[in-house]
Amino acid sequence: MPKVEVAYARPDKQEIIPVQVPEGATALEAVKLSGITAIFPEIDADSIDMGIFGKVIKKPDLHELREGDRVELYRPLQIDPKQARLNRAKKKPVADQ
Repeated sequence: MPKVEVAYARPDKQEIIPVQVPEGATALEAVKLSGITAIFPEIDADSIDMGIFGKVIKKPDLHELREGDRVELYRPLQIDPKQARLNRAKKKPVADQ
């Protein structure tokens, strides 16, 4: 049985849970087997975005895991990265020339 990890992080708390999964298990199955939703009740395993080592998985219910994979659960963005950059640029003082 392959060993994988399921990881989730909030600003105040993060967890990486080791899980043994049956051969051919999917990312979604690993998340459900990990019990991470008991620690983070806000996670909806069926709809949360997932990835393996930083690469987004389009269909976690079909993505078969390999030994050593780390399934990462991603929180929704609070603000669009382009907007955040624009906001920071507006706050930055202009240097005198």
